[in-house]
Amino acid sequence: MGNMNEPLAAVATETDHLDWLEAESIYIIRELVAETSNPALLFSGGKDSAVLLHLACKVFRLGERPLHLPFPLVHVDTSHNYEEVIAFRDETVQRLGVRLVVGHVEDSIKRGTVKLRSATDSRNAAQAVTLLETIEAHGYDALMGGARRDEEKARAKERIFSFRDRFGQWDPKVQRPELWSLYNAKVGQGEHMRVFPISNWTELDIWQYIARENIALPSIYYAHEREVVRKRGLLVPVTPLTPPAEGDSIETVTVRFRTVGDISCTCPVASTAATPETIIAETAVAEITERGATRLDDQANEAAMERRKKEGYF
Repeated sequence: MGNMNEPLAAVATETDHLDWLEAESIYIIRELVAETSNPALLFSGGKDSAVLLHLACKVFRLGERPLHLPFPLVHVDTSHNYEEVIAFRDETVQRLGVRLVVGHVEDSIKRGTVKLRSATDSRNAAQAVTLLETIEAHGYDALMGGARRDEEKARAKERIFSFRDRFGQWDPKVQRPELWSLYNAKVGQGEHMRVFPISNWTELDIWQYIARENIALPSIYYAHEREVVRKRGLLVPVTPLTPPAEGDSIETVTVRFRTVGDISCTCPVASTAATPETIIAETAVAEITERGATRLDDQANEAAMERRKKEGYF
């Protein structure tokens, strides 16, 4: 009888774990709304922001009434996004009937606050400038994001309620204690908070929750064929923004994306996983973090993410 009960015990443990994470995240979202006056939710259409939005909908969907989120969704659009992700973003906004505010890096370039060497330069780091301009334009005092501590070393230093000064900068040495899950969201003029309700989730948790809750995602998170070039151990997609260099060998490979960002810095991984369940199996044995395996922008040095966060990045 003991052996017969082992699988049931394992399922119960997994369910309890996801329930605990869900409850913690919902508590954080409620605290955010209670303690701030003009919050927003960062929504790119990626898997983490899709989970975060799903959690927010659980908080504010009352019975059969139409969903009413007491905050807008905010996306910083580089114009260098994968088209499948933008299509998913727009379909989600329309389906839920929520408000979307889009800050365009292209507008920052026109204003002269962002300067690039060429039209094909990566706009990933430039998002920090546009984000801060969007925050100032709308007067947001708190922004929820889908960052997780397991993604990268700098994010492991992040508090759940992360204080940003009036220049939008993050200083890991000037953060507030969060003993007993008590959060201080008070900010002065021009200051704001970045709040991360899924900080304690892992990539595996995210996929288990997506499977359990049947959360829709952009198609590029699942296995598909794509032309790529192998560079620095990564599969760089062949696109107008990332064309092959002379001598590069173009291959058609079955891939999926573990994380999605700007085309210029986000690469897929070789995979035939086409369902959340098969992705869970792959993720359980993965030895490299999703950003380490797929992001060109984090490979310059170990301090790359921390430097960008101090400048106002997500």
